[in-house]
Amino acid sequence: MMEHVTKEGEHKIVRDCSLPLTGKRCVHRIITDFAVIDIDDDGLVLRETAPGVSVDEVRAATGAEMRLAL
Repeated sequence: MMEHVTKEGEHKIVRDCSLPLTGKRCVHRIITDFAVIDIDDDGLVLRETAPGVSVDEVRAATGAEMRLAL
């Protein structure tokens, strides 16, 4: 569980990581205060939004493209 954005409102979930990685492709699900997002071979998949949070709000707060779960 993590906050979706920094205190300054910057993206925490980004397309490319600029920090050293301790494990590559070891995370398959991200749970934040905004949403539940899965990671698969094709990228990010928005599974669920938090109560009162819209899909558009999650997309705006995320620094990478994501698709909606079917």
